[in-house]
Amino acid sequence: MTVCAIEPEAGHEGGAGRAGCAITADGCYAARLAPAGDSLVPERWTLDGPEPYAVRLPGGGPGEPCAEVQPLSDGRVLVRRPAGGRHTFSLLYPTGPGTGELPLGAVACPDEDTRLRLLPPAPGGERAYALAVGPRSTAVWLVAGGAFGLQQLAEVPGRCSGGAWLDREGRMLALDREMGGRSKAVVVDLGRGGEMSPLLQIADGSDDRVLLADPDSGLLLIRSDAPSPGQDRLGWGVLGSTLPVRFPRCLRLADCTVTPFAVQPGQLLTPERCAVALRVDGALGSWIGVWRPAERRVDHFPAPAGWLAGSGLWTAEGELRLPYSTGAVPCGVAVLRVPGQERRRAGLDVRPPARPARSGERAAPAAPSGSGPASDDGAPSPTGPADEEQLPYCSGDMTDFLLTPHAASTGHGGSGASSAPRPVPLQQAPLGRLVTK
Repeated sequence: MTVCAIEPEAGHEGGAGRAGCAITADGCYAARLAPAGDSLVPERWTLDGPEPYAVRLPGGGPGEPCAEVQPLSDGRVLVRRPAGGRHTFSLLYPTGPGTGELPLGAVACPDEDTRLRLLPPAPGGERAYALAVGPRSTAVWLVAGGAFGLQQLAEVPGRCSGGAWLDREGRMLALDREMGGRSKAVVVDLGRGGEMSPLLQIADGSDDRVLLADPDSGLLLIRSDAPSPGQDRLGWGVLGSTLPVRFPRCLRLADCTVTPFAVQPGQLLTPERCAVALRVDGALGSWIGVWRPAERRVDHFPAPAGWLAGSGLWTAEGELRLPYSTGAVPCGVAVLRVPGQERRRAGLDVRPPARPARSGERAAPAAPSGSGPASDDGAPSPTGPADEEQLPYCSGDMTDFLLTPHAASTGHGGSGASSAPRPVPLQQAPLGRLVTK
């Protein structure tokens, strides 16, 4: 399952803000900071049972508020607490009526301009990573699951944002590096001491960022201003492909912010069939969009009441699971079945069944045009979709590394990571080689 839980930096990623919760890559656990009076308390959700349920994990002293939480695959919850130029990390777990806490250590950030945040949940769910962004460089830290405690794995020149995992081993990490006033996506190999290579370079003067990646299909969701200088556009490409990057017009919604947050897994070698979940923020609120690269439309659905906006996960069968919390149902999961792939009727199925809205409780805003497809203008052409803009030059220097095993490394990942294939950036291609309907 491919999920996303990234906290965009204002002015740099064009996102809609922090996701409502973080979900493990296997979809078994989620964690969030739940309101409790005037404070926020870590809360773990168990999602792999017959019904979802939540357990609150209060821990630490009254002067130690949690800034971020992230679940691990064993059910423990990682918490980050800022404290006087340091960031402390601990693992929380339920112990009968109380909460157990395992301190892991701290990362010192003496420079007041350094910002530290957790990276999205890693594949496997046994480890957790953090990004410390300083004035001139960015450090990648292993903060949970390491054999030797907290460990700095890499230091990348420049200020980095984003974060997307490109493989199932949690070794290849895509970051958006800002250098010289421009942001370009790079890949950091955590198994080779943080070796860095270019990943996405559409034009010299463009900002090219990776938002999401699906290791099964190689699908990349990107944001770039290359097709419209000064205006960010959503686009897609495929790792290792010779096809150009494309920017569908259907992903341009007037007066709305569109942020992809989950990709359907299990679509091996068929990235154009992957369903992508979109968070759409507009004047009427937030709702759900579903889009596939092979289709020239976005299907719009109202979000469930109490949706933890920006969070959710796909199953390989095409179900989008959306966590929500209301006064009536404090821990629930709504299931959206994708049109064309559902085993039952399309639409939103809320589990557990929610009672009628209480007096004063607001319902979820509907999509502006109601649920259903929003078609694009433009007709298909014999050479490819006419409603997509293609940019045929997106290159890097990693072609020779495609499916090339590495020598044994004693660094992150151990000897088992030595044979991991290295991802390849999108390559230049003629415009005629397009994926059609």
